Amino acid sequence: MTAPDHHASVRYLVDDVQAAIDFYTTHLGFKLNTSAAPAFADVVRGPLRLLLSGPASSGARATPDESNTAGRNRIHLVVDDLDKEITRLRDADLSFRSDVVAGPGGRQILLADPAGNLIELFQPAHRPDPLT
Repeated sequence: MTAPDHHASVRYLVDDVQAAIDFYTTHLGFKLNTSAAPAFADVVRGPLRLLLSGPASSGARATPDESNTAGRNRIHLVVDDLDKEITRLRDADLSFRSDVVAGPGGRQILLADPAGNLIELFQPAHRPDPLT
């Protein structure tokens, strides 16, 4: 087990490592940590370290052929104003994979990276402070 002050890491298999770096750093507030493009890079946002593994990376080569497509899993990024983020990303010519879905916990929409991996943008529902 890693110490709690380390990043939690998620690996996404991508077709083009540089395109993935550009997408996450330009549009979603990630910072480039290391790059060994075109094989691999990792980007960081808060406690999340996102591993971007291209076709030549050891992480991608370890994946069985029948599991080499993007799945239904996704990273979950909390935003303060979902409508503002949707407008900003649409203005950057990005498209979404879903409409906004609302529930008791908040509102969300799905965005895909250049390889088709999903990102959930989530705005929590406003909850009154129980102490007031």
